[in-house]
Amino acid sequence: MISQSPVDEVDTEAMRTRIVDVRSRIEAAVFTSGRSAQALTIVAVSKTFSRAAVDVAIAQGLTTFGENRVQEARQKFAAPLPEGCSVRLIGQLQSNKARHAAQVFACVETVDRISLVDALEREAARIDIMLPVLIQVNVAREAQKSGCAPEEAASVLDAILASHHLRCDGLMTIAPLVADAEDARPAFRGLRELRDRLESSAEVPLPTLSMGMSNDYAIAVAEGATHLRLGRAIFGSR
Repeated sequence: MISQSPVDEVDTEAMRTRIVDVRSRIEAAVFTSGRSAQALTIVAVSKTFSRAAVDVAIAQGLTTFGENRVQEARQKFAAPLPEGCSVRLIGQLQSNKARHAAQVFACVETVDRISLVDALEREAARIDIMLPVLIQVNVAREAQKSGCAPEEAASVLDAILASHHLRCDGLMTIAPLVADAEDARPAFRGLRELRDRLESSAEVPLPTLSMGMSNDYAIAVAEGATHLRLGRAIFGSR
């Protein structure tokens, strides 16, 4: 159930402090890696948090939000976001939810099979939009996680490229949950290297690498992340 907490029940000051801290840590990470902070997008993972909390984040300059469930996002964002703000689907998508997903999300980050490509293409065609998507890759091959195997990514990309209403912007992965963030590096590096191979073989740009979460985003930045999916670091513990 989605919390309907009013604004005065959101710990606004604590959120402000966390957001300042996140930005400071990102600046340090990009400085160390020789990258630019302008090349990074914070995807504030707002799943299970109220619209009031989202509005506080917007007031602090965040514009991109991530949701796991189609129905939760439909309810939470029934009132339109301000211009320049958007919501991305970062959770697993069932093909029978493709219609609502195409209507609600600015990008679907979790495309991992050709049947889902087909379902999203039908719905995007029906409402005549170009829907950006990412291919979710299970780089670490964890049995409990979604995402196609690395060797399957090329066929998923081919299906997207053959569609008329989907645009593949890049790749997404969820790294293993590890005690030492450094141990997540191979997954991030693997996604970047896979992206580079796909760009070369398909001769298309795939600029987006959505990787890195609250416990490992500094490592993801060093390995080339463009989108960081941060929940606890922004909104606090659930």
